[in-house]
Amino acid sequence: MASRDARARKRQILAEIAKLDFCLPGSLVERTTRCGTPTCRCRTDPDRRHGPYPSWIRKVGPKTVTKTLSASQAEQYRAWFDNTRRLRALVAELEALSVEVISQAEGWETGTP
Repeated sequence: MASRDARARKRQILAEIAKLDFCLPGSLVERTTRCGTPTCRCRTDPDRRHGPYPSWIRKVGPKTVTKTLSASQAEQYRAWFDNTRRLRALVAELEALSVEVISQAEGWETGTP
């Protein structure tokens, strides 16, 4: 059976997950671009590309989807990207805790596959 400490940490993890707001998958990045004008400075000098523009990049099935955001949108949704990272960290911790608990309960060595 799970130790008192393990059960307490599980409750803490679940409480932290419950407090999270919306979570956006993917990444918020700053991108620079080249335009379609053949004589534009961005064509010949990579340091003079247009931007940077905040962009949301994520996978949808096998495809990578990019959405350019306004500066205010990027600022507004930044916390949602942070929430996703926190959610993944909490889930990973809960998984590791579960492995530890079952390994102790079954007498298995921890760290072995």
